[in-house]
Amino acid sequence: MAHEHEDFFAHRCILVNGPVIVGAGPSGLAVGAGLKQEGVPFIVLERANCIASLWQNRTYDRLKLHLPKQFCQLPYFPFPAHFPEYPTKYQFIDYLESYAKHFEIKPRFNESVQSAKYDEICGLWRVKTVMTNDTRRGETEYICRWLVVATGENAEKAVPEFEGLQDFGGHVMHVCDYKSGEAYQGKKVLVVGCGNSGMEVSLDLCHHNATPSMVVRSSVHVLPREILRKSTFDLAVSMMKWMPLWLVDRILLLIARLSLGNLEKYGLRRPSMGPLELKNTEGKTPVLDIGTLHKIRSGEIKIVPGIKKFLPGRVELVNGETLEIDSVILATGYSSNVPSWFKEEEFFSREGLPKSPFPNGWKGKSGLYAVGFTRRGLSGASLDAIKVAQDIGKIWREETKHREHSVAVACHRRCKSHF
Repeated sequence: MAHEHEDFFAHRCILVNGPVIVGAGPSGLAVGAGLKQEGVPFIVLERANCIASLWQNRTYDRLKLHLPKQFCQLPYFPFPAHFPEYPTKYQFIDYLESYAKHFEIKPRFNESVQSAKYDEICGLWRVKTVMTNDTRRGETEYICRWLVVATGENAEKAVPEFEGLQDFGGHVMHVCDYKSGEAYQGKKVLVVGCGNSGMEVSLDLCHHNATPSMVVRSSVHVLPREILRKSTFDLAVSMMKWMPLWLVDRILLLIARLSLGNLEKYGLRRPSMGPLELKNTEGKTPVLDIGTLHKIRSGEIKIVPGIKKFLPGRVELVNGETLEIDSVILATGYSSNVPSWFKEEEFFSREGLPKSPFPNGWKGKSGLYAVGFTRRGLSGASLDAIKVAQDIGKIWREETKHREHSVAVACHRRCKSHF
């Protein structure tokens, strides 16, 4: 698969007979499984020491998949039948480990990609990495015909700047480092952000007898996770087969109003755009309620407006109110890290997302592919992974057939020349 040349300075150059996949999360694994099906060799590069490092190292203990398992499984390998409808994070990690083992995907761990650039002269990609652990050192350059960017939308934590945060004096962390509310018992905690993570962390804090206040700066769609014991997402997918998107949005909002009531009086304003349209155009996922609204109604979770500035032991809000707080948890989301290492500007935007919207953002020029940037979760990543693997497989087979034909012709000519 690869030819290595090691020199005295531990700088290696590896010619890859197939694609290089950057990222060993669900997207990278799905592409690898597809390439195995196509009979194409590949290499997976991963900066962490394990597959799916976001899930293994940067998620809280109580996390479960927000969507039913059939919408979260990867291609060619379903979840075990005994898994619940909403698997826990530990079950999902076990599934991914089994997936990698089943398809014999063995990433090169602790290799952080520093740059990837297309070499116009030789018509190949040059991918430079450095080791990220102490046991192996050195730089490596991979030369490949195809490059698959599978680092996804959630590679780096997004941390906004707040005036006075350095003077606050209390404990501040991003939600990626949060595990459990156990350490916050009896504490007043400001949770910044009202997406699924902010909502779920606030609920977890309540369960551990903390007092959370949740910052809701803008509008947000909150939907029940299930309607009459059927997944809301599943219902929406079914309706989309028969109805236009705007009508499905209206039905979802009517159901939400009937089942959840008017949330504005609690400080939760709905966007003017419907939940599915907002997800498709801006990538903002609606919150699927798993019990947080009950705590908001009871007053155990307080909804507060945007932050003006932090003060020692306190926070001043945009409405002039001041809260005394002990800790801050930033549930402010994640972003792509592609701009930090990918050295082409034509395909990806400044935010590190494909410029072409779904469903056309999976393929670029010169053997470039992207998986995990659809803003449509694991199901969107799986669809793109299948397209990528099949596209590379088709080219691979054509070129292999051409090479075999050329070799056969050359052998035939040599044989004839002996007579």
